[in-house]
Amino acid sequence: MTDLKELHFFATPEHDCSYIEGYKAKTLFVDPQSDVSDSAYSQLSDLGFRRSGKHIYRPHCDHCQACISVRIPLTHFKPSKSHRRIINKNKDLRIEIKAPYYSDELFKLYQRYINERHHDGDMFPPSEEQFVGFLVESNQTSEFVEFYLEDQLIAVAVVDVLQQGLSATYTFYDPSEALNKRSLGSYAILWQLQACESRQLPYLYLGYWVQACRKMSYKVNYRPLEFLIDGRWILIR
Repeated sequence: MTDLKELHFFATPEHDCSYIEGYKAKTLFVDPQSDVSDSAYSQLSDLGFRRSGKHIYRPHCDHCQACISVRIPLTHFKPSKSHRRIINKNKDLRIEIKAPYYSDELFKLYQRYINERHHDGDMFPPSEEQFVGFLVESNQTSEFVEFYLEDQLIAVAVVDVLQQGLSATYTFYDPSEALNKRSLGSYAILWQLQACESRQLPYLYLGYWVQACRKMSYKVNYRPLEFLIDGRWILIR
Protein backbone atom coordinates (compact mmCIF):
# COMPACT_ATOMS: atom_id res chain seq x y z
CA MET A 1 0.00 0.00 0.00
CA THR A 2 1.06 3.58 -0.69
CA ASP A 3 2.65 5.46 2.19
CA LEU A 4 1.76 9.13 2.76
CA LYS A 5 5.06 10.42 1.37
CA GLU A 6 4.55 8.39 -1.81
CA LEU A 7 1.10 9.76 -2.65
CA HIS A 8 0.41 11.89 -5.70
CA PHE A 9 -2.13 14.70 -5.75
CA PHE A 10 -3.97 16.67 -8.42
CA ALA A 11 -6.05 19.86 -8.27
CA THR A 12 -9.28 20.53 -10.12
CA PRO A 13 -9.94 23.66 -12.19
CA GLU A 14 -12.03 26.32 -10.50
CA HIS A 15 -15.70 25.45 -10.09
CA ASP A 16 -18.71 26.95 -8.31
CA CYS A 17 -18.40 26.69 -4.55
CA SER A 18 -20.90 24.35 -2.89
CA TYR A 19 -20.88 26.31 0.38
CA ILE A 20 -20.79 30.04 -0.43
CA GLU A 21 -22.92 31.41 -3.25
CA GLY A 22 -20.99 33.37 -5.83
CA TYR A 23 -17.59 31.96 -4.80
CA LYS A 24 -15.26 29.82 -6.88
CA ALA A 25 -13.51 26.78 -5.41
CA LYS A 26 -10.68 24.37 -6.20
CA THR A 27 -10.26 20.89 -4.76
CA LEU A 28 -7.11 18.87 -4.10
CA PHE A 29 -7.50 15.12 -4.64
CA VAL A 30 -5.33 12.15 -3.80
CA ASP A 31 -4.60 10.17 -6.97
CA PRO A 32 -7.55 7.71 -7.04
CA GLN A 33 -5.22 5.01 -8.39
CA SER A 34 -3.26 5.07 -5.12
CA ASP A 35 -3.78 2.25 -2.63
CA VAL A 36 -4.03 4.44 0.48
CA SER A 37 -3.26 2.56 3.71
CA ASP A 38 -5.29 3.06 6.89
CA SER A 39 -2.26 4.79 8.40
CA ALA A 40 -1.92 7.20 5.46
CA TYR A 41 -5.66 7.94 5.45
CA SER A 42 -5.55 8.67 9.17
CA GLN A 43 -2.65 11.07 8.61
CA LEU A 44 -4.50 12.72 5.71
CA SER A 45 -7.51 13.25 8.00
CA ASP A 46 -5.23 15.14 10.39
CA LEU A 47 -4.25 17.32 7.41
CA GLY A 48 -7.88 18.21 6.66
CA PHE A 49 -8.74 15.63 4.01
CA ARG A 50 -12.16 13.97 3.71
CA ARG A 51 -13.55 11.04 1.75
CA SER A 52 -16.36 10.89 -0.81
CA GLY A 53 -16.69 7.41 -2.25
CA LYS A 54 -13.24 6.36 -3.44
CA HIS A 55 -12.03 9.97 -3.57
CA ILE A 56 -9.99 11.60 -0.79
CA TYR A 57 -9.95 15.39 -1.03
CA ARG A 58 -9.70 18.76 0.65
CA PRO A 59 -10.44 22.36 -0.43
CA HIS A 60 -7.55 24.00 -2.28
CA CYS A 61 -8.84 27.49 -3.05
CA ASP A 62 -6.47 30.26 -4.09
CA HIS A 63 -7.95 33.19 -2.19
CA CYS A 64 -10.31 31.70 0.40
CA GLN A 65 -9.78 29.79 3.65
CA ALA A 66 -13.44 29.59 4.69
CA CYS A 67 -13.54 25.77 4.89
CA ILE A 68 -12.07 24.76 8.25
CA SER A 69 -11.70 21.14 9.33
CA VAL A 70 -13.18 20.48 12.78
CA ARG A 71 -13.03 17.57 15.21
CA ILE A 72 -14.40 16.87 18.68
CA PRO A 73 -11.77 15.93 21.29
CA LEU A 74 -13.27 13.32 23.59
CA THR A 75 -11.21 14.48 26.58
CA HIS A 76 -12.95 17.88 26.51
CA PHE A 77 -16.47 17.00 25.36
CA LYS A 78 -19.26 16.98 27.95
CA PRO A 79 -22.85 16.38 26.80
CA SER A 80 -25.14 19.35 27.39
CA LYS A 81 -28.64 19.06 28.84
CA SER A 82 -30.10 19.08 25.34
CA HIS A 83 -27.65 16.36 24.29
CA ARG A 84 -28.71 14.19 27.22
CA ARG A 85 -32.37 14.72 26.31
CA ILE A 86 -31.70 13.58 22.75
CA ILE A 87 -29.88 10.48 24.02
CA ASN A 88 -32.78 9.64 26.32
CA LYS A 89 -35.35 10.11 23.52
CA ASN A 90 -33.55 7.54 21.43
CA LYS A 91 -32.79 4.86 24.01
CA ASP A 92 -35.40 2.65 22.39
CA LEU A 93 -33.54 2.47 19.07
CA ARG A 94 -31.75 -0.68 17.97
CA ILE A 95 -28.30 -0.27 16.42
CA GLU A 96 -26.71 -2.50 13.80
CA ILE A 97 -23.21 -1.96 12.38
CA LYS A 98 -22.52 -3.34 8.91
CA ALA A 99 -20.02 -3.04 6.09
CA PRO A 100 -21.22 -0.58 3.42
CA TYR A 101 -23.73 -2.13 0.99
CA TYR A 102 -26.65 -1.28 -1.26
CA SER A 103 -30.29 -2.19 -0.69
CA ASP A 104 -33.60 -0.75 -1.85
CA GLU A 105 -34.47 0.04 1.77
CA LEU A 106 -31.30 2.08 2.26
CA PHE A 107 -31.67 3.93 -1.04
CA LYS A 108 -35.33 4.82 -0.46
CA LEU A 109 -34.44 6.32 2.93
CA TYR A 110 -31.55 8.25 1.36
CA GLN A 111 -33.80 9.38 -1.50
CA ARG A 112 -36.45 10.74 0.87
CA TYR A 113 -33.82 12.53 2.92
CA ILE A 114 -32.21 14.25 -0.08
CA ASN A 115 -35.54 15.14 -1.68
CA GLU A 116 -36.93 16.73 1.48
CA ARG A 117 -33.83 18.15 3.18
CA HIS A 118 -31.31 18.86 0.40
CA HIS A 119 -33.30 19.49 -2.77
CA ASP A 120 -31.20 22.63 -3.31
CA GLY A 121 -27.85 20.83 -2.98
CA ASP A 122 -25.31 19.07 -5.19
CA MET A 123 -26.77 15.61 -4.48
CA PHE A 124 -30.22 16.43 -5.87
CA PRO A 125 -31.75 14.58 -7.58
CA PRO A 126 -30.57 11.36 -5.88
CA SER A 127 -29.91 8.24 -7.92
CA GLU A 128 -28.90 4.68 -7.14
CA GLU A 129 -25.60 5.20 -8.96
CA GLN A 130 -24.88 8.32 -6.91
CA PHE A 131 -25.72 6.53 -3.66
CA VAL A 132 -23.32 3.69 -4.44
CA GLY A 133 -20.55 5.97 -5.67
CA PHE A 134 -20.86 8.36 -2.72
CA LEU A 135 -21.49 6.05 0.24
CA VAL A 136 -20.97 2.39 -0.63
CA GLU A 137 -17.79 2.42 -2.67
CA SER A 138 -14.74 2.97 -0.49
CA ASN A 139 -11.14 1.85 -0.32
CA GLN A 140 -10.99 2.70 3.38
CA THR A 141 -12.36 1.00 6.50
CA SER A 142 -15.97 2.19 6.67
CA GLU A 143 -19.16 1.24 8.48
CA PHE A 144 -22.89 1.74 8.07
CA VAL A 145 -24.38 2.38 11.51
CA GLU A 146 -28.09 1.63 11.14
CA PHE A 147 -30.71 2.91 13.60
CA TYR A 148 -33.98 0.97 13.86
CA LEU A 149 -37.24 1.85 15.59
CA GLU A 150 -38.56 -1.68 16.16
CA ASP A 151 -38.14 -3.10 12.63
CA GLN A 152 -38.19 0.23 10.77
CA LEU A 153 -34.87 1.65 9.52
CA ILE A 154 -34.99 5.36 10.36
CA ALA A 155 -31.37 6.57 10.13
CA VAL A 156 -27.94 5.60 8.83
CA ALA A 157 -24.58 7.09 9.82
CA VAL A 158 -21.72 6.40 7.43
CA VAL A 159 -18.51 6.28 9.46
CA ASP A 160 -14.84 5.94 8.52
CA VAL A 161 -12.59 4.25 11.06
CA LEU A 162 -9.26 6.04 11.61
CA GLN A 163 -6.36 5.09 13.82
CA GLN A 164 -7.01 8.12 16.04
CA GLY A 165 -10.78 8.40 15.80
CA LEU A 166 -13.93 8.10 13.76
CA SER A 167 -14.85 10.31 10.83
CA ALA A 168 -18.52 11.21 10.41
CA THR A 169 -18.69 10.88 6.63
CA TYR A 170 -22.46 11.31 6.15
CA THR A 171 -25.78 10.78 7.89
CA PHE A 172 -29.23 10.42 6.36
CA TYR A 173 -32.51 9.75 8.14
CA ASP A 174 -36.27 9.66 7.91
CA PRO A 175 -37.36 13.33 7.60
CA SER A 176 -41.00 12.74 8.60
CA GLU A 177 -42.61 15.02 11.15
CA ALA A 178 -43.33 12.05 13.42
CA LEU A 179 -39.61 11.52 13.95
CA ASN A 180 -38.41 15.14 14.00
CA LYS A 181 -38.50 15.38 17.80
CA ARG A 182 -35.89 12.64 18.02
CA SER A 183 -33.23 14.92 16.44
CA LEU A 184 -31.80 11.95 14.58
CA GLY A 185 -28.92 13.88 13.00
CA SER A 186 -27.75 15.05 16.41
CA TYR A 187 -28.25 11.62 17.92
CA ALA A 188 -26.07 10.06 15.21
CA ILE A 189 -23.21 12.37 16.23
CA LEU A 190 -23.73 11.65 19.93
CA TRP A 191 -23.77 7.91 19.23
CA GLN A 192 -20.50 8.22 17.32
CA LEU A 193 -18.97 10.06 20.27
CA GLN A 194 -20.02 7.20 22.52
CA ALA A 195 -18.52 4.76 20.00
CA CYS A 196 -15.23 6.69 20.08
CA GLU A 197 -15.22 6.43 23.84
CA SER A 198 -15.95 2.69 23.86
CA ARG A 199 -13.21 2.07 21.26
CA GLN A 200 -10.78 4.33 23.15
CA LEU A 201 -10.41 6.69 20.19
CA PRO A 202 -9.69 10.33 21.05
CA TYR A 203 -11.42 12.22 18.20
CA LEU A 204 -14.59 12.44 16.15
CA TYR A 205 -13.99 14.26 12.85
CA LEU A 206 -16.94 16.31 11.58
CA GLY A 207 -15.55 17.46 8.25
CA TYR A 208 -15.61 21.15 7.30
CA TRP A 209 -17.18 24.09 9.06
CA VAL A 210 -17.92 27.21 7.02
CA GLN A 211 -19.13 30.17 9.03
CA ALA A 212 -21.19 31.54 6.14
CA CYS A 213 -22.93 28.21 5.49
CA ARG A 214 -26.11 27.83 7.55
CA LYS A 215 -26.27 24.06 7.01
CA MET A 216 -22.96 23.64 8.85
CA SER A 217 -23.88 25.72 11.89
CA TYR A 218 -24.93 22.62 13.89
CA LYS A 219 -21.28 21.62 14.31
CA VAL A 220 -20.56 24.36 16.83
CA ASN A 221 -23.18 22.77 19.13
CA TYR A 222 -20.49 20.26 20.11
CA ARG A 223 -17.92 22.63 21.56
CA PRO A 224 -15.23 22.61 22.59
CA LEU A 225 -14.03 21.86 19.05
CA GLU A 226 -10.60 21.68 17.56
CA PHE A 227 -10.22 23.75 14.38
CA LEU A 228 -7.44 23.08 11.85
CA ILE A 229 -5.93 26.54 11.31
CA ASP A 230 -2.66 27.08 9.43
CA GLY A 231 -1.81 23.40 9.78
CA ARG A 232 -2.37 23.25 13.56
CA TRP A 233 -5.33 21.88 15.53
CA ILE A 234 -6.48 24.63 17.90
CA LEU A 235 -8.99 24.06 20.71
CA ILE A 236 -11.80 26.64 20.70
CA ARG A 237 -14.31 26.62 23.50
